[in-house]
Amino acid sequence: MHDLIIRGGTIVDGTGGEPFVGDVAIDGERIVAVGEVSGPARREIDATGLVVTPGWVDIHTHYDGQATWDPVMAPSSWHGVTTAIMGNCGVGFAPVRSDQHGFLIELMEGVEDIPGAALAEGIDWKWESFPQYLDALEAKPRAIDVGTHVPHGAVRAYVLGERCNTDYQPDTEEIAEMARLVREGVEAGALGFSTSRTLLHKDVHGVHVPGTFAGSDEMLAMGLSMKGLRHGVFEMVSDHLGDDDEWMWVKGFAQETGLPVTLVATSAGAYEGDKMYNIAEESRRHGMDIRPQIAGRPTGILHGLTSSFHIFIASPTWRAKLEPLSLEARLTAMQDPQVRAALLTEDSPLIRAALGTGGEGAALATAFSTDGLLWRVFPLGERPNYEPDRAESVAGLAEAAGVSPIEMMYDLLLREGGRELFYQPLGGYATYNFDFFRKNMQHPNVLFGLSDGGAHCGVIADAGMPTFILSYWARDRVKGEQFPLPFLVKKLTSDTARAYGLNDRGRLAPGLLADLNVIDFAALRLFRPEAVNDLPAGGRRLVQRAEGYRYTVKSGQVTFEDGHHTGALPGGLVRGGREAVILPLAAE
Repeated sequence: MHDLIIRGGTIVDGTGGEPFVGDVAIDGERIVAVGEVSGPARREIDATGLVVTPGWVDIHTHYDGQATWDPVMAPSSWHGVTTAIMGNCGVGFAPVRSDQHGFLIELMEGVEDIPGAALAEGIDWKWESFPQYLDALEAKPRAIDVGTHVPHGAVRAYVLGERCNTDYQPDTEEIAEMARLVREGVEAGALGFSTSRTLLHKDVHGVHVPGTFAGSDEMLAMGLSMKGLRHGVFEMVSDHLGDDDEWMWVKGFAQETGLPVTLVATSAGAYEGDKMYNIAEESRRHGMDIRPQIAGRPTGILHGLTSSFHIFIASPTWRAKLEPLSLEARLTAMQDPQVRAALLTEDSPLIRAALGTGGEGAALATAFSTDGLLWRVFPLGERPNYEPDRAESVAGLAEAAGVSPIEMMYDLLLREGGRELFYQPLGGYATYNFDFFRKNMQHPNVLFGLSDGGAHCGVIADAGMPTFILSYWARDRVKGEQFPLPFLVKKLTSDTARAYGLNDRGRLAPGLLADLNVIDFAALRLFRPEAVNDLPAGGRRLVQRAEGYRYTVKSGQVTFEDGHHTGALPGGLVRGGREAVILPLAAE
């Protein structure tokens, strides 16, 4: 008798092959049969008319703190993620000296917009070294598996102290000690090493993160510390994707170690033309395991009264009178004609950006827009549309209504009891379509990532990226070509799993981990993001819920039914270097 059989579903197995109707049998934490399964089970799930896939393997999250206190790991677990990889962008919480807790919290708060008070209250610092941090993660049961990188920022702080984010250049001995700590962490089970080399990443004091300006000798030493190991991904966030100097040492690392590299682009130029695609193609042609990451849509700032950003937040009246108020009190105040008149007429950098009058505010807020910020800001509504036309922007709606863009923005902010949110794509949307993303998503060396689950609590809600990718790119897109469902499932499962050496998951095959989703594909959808105050110390975050996930199974246990956590906590820590144990087929 099997423990669980999922019967009669349309199986999309993660290999990219054609879907087929069949059963999946599970004993313990492993799949033991896929196809036609006879005999009984302790529990059966009727998946007739439903799609059965592997669980999503999300390679770019920031649950480094949350994983130490939260067993559910929402919102990613709401969206079918069964494995989440954190420690990205060079930020994390180990190794750490006892007097550096505050520094690492400020680093994470500044880079990833996670409330520092929540981190300070939620984290119980039971570690100093990276191996001790892994042990602490392993001791915490949770609904999903987590794995992590050794973060450059924490390593630099541990070795260099207060000099870690200055222009101090470490000497040979200090570089060697940092490299030793990286290897120690990866040998203990970290999945790799991560670093950030973008000017966008700063701590809460506006100081660039440790490692931003590190020399190529230091960067190579960090990477080469993993040489000779069976695993170890080098993850780099960079403004310089494809620049000759950086590209040379990245290729040198990949060729000398044979280890994989994954690159995250942050410059505007990377999301125009063919730069990202050309890097992926050169890597493929020369057999280098160098993989740019891309999301299923542009990362977007969410404007709104329940987020941390909208065009009026820099206005004197907002700061003096409205900022301290609750949402309900703000709504009442904004109905006052005098308040309205003040906010619509006061000068601020963001208002100038909204009007397209240039200046520092426009450069900060618009990225690509030269004709006013509000031509790139779109109301989401209850059923978000992330690929809208220009006419659907706030400015486009204003033009149609014969009012100014900021008047339209003001009125829309009050909609839905002040809970309406507005999507501002940050890159790759100059043409008001996703053709750039489609071209790059289909390249075999490009990885799906950048959900940033657990991060950007006040202005971004992209943890539901797998749900968006599946529902939009395989079903709902009308502005261009879609993707076949098997292709997308493969990119979200076996491709991401194999990129990190997690060969025991990502496919539906006998002997592999029983991590699955059972999905009502026709009903799969995202709701408008919402603000909740459920972090430690009452911290606020934006989350996005979904429907259509009928069941999520982690290591053979049903963890979610129709979006509700069952209480099962079969997840734990994934340590790098552990190969899959392929079990023999069980007798039915």
